[in-house]
Amino acid sequence: MNWEMIFGVANAWALLGWLALAFAPKREIVAPIVFFAGSVLLACLYAVLIIPLMAGLISDGGPTGRPAADLTSLAGVMALFDSPGGATIGWIHYLAFDLFVGTWISRNADRHKISRWLQIPILFFTLMAGPIGLLLYLLLRQIKGEKPQNAVLPS
Repeated sequence: MNWEMIFGVANAWALLGWLALAFAPKREIVAPIVFFAGSVLLACLYAVLIIPLMAGLISDGGPTGRPAADLTSLAGVMALFDSPGGATIGWIHYLAFDLFVGTWISRNADRHKISRWLQIPILFFTLMAGPIGLLLYLLLRQIKGEKPQNAVLPS
């Protein structure tokens, strides 16, 4: 399996979604397109790759003789990421979830009339360090005087 190609395509695909969130016009149709064409497609790719990998049906391209890859121990997770396939699948996991969170932030911020210029740095931090971007957005909502429950519910 060409893990390098899969990695590159997934990265480019996610970047298109991020660019749409940051620079597309504020229209109701943008977030659903990014959600389905971005996060959902990446989640499907993740499922198509992780299930056969964990079942031993495809090779992760890693070195032989290392501990078995599993998600129940640190050594198993390290073994999973110590291969081109495992690192690619793990990266797709990050891409899908961070883009989902970025889509939620963008949509929620649009609904609460938060300027795109304030959204762009928050989206950048969400892309680069997911939880920090989410935290920045929640802090921004708090600073704006929004009720906390309104900051976390997708309203």
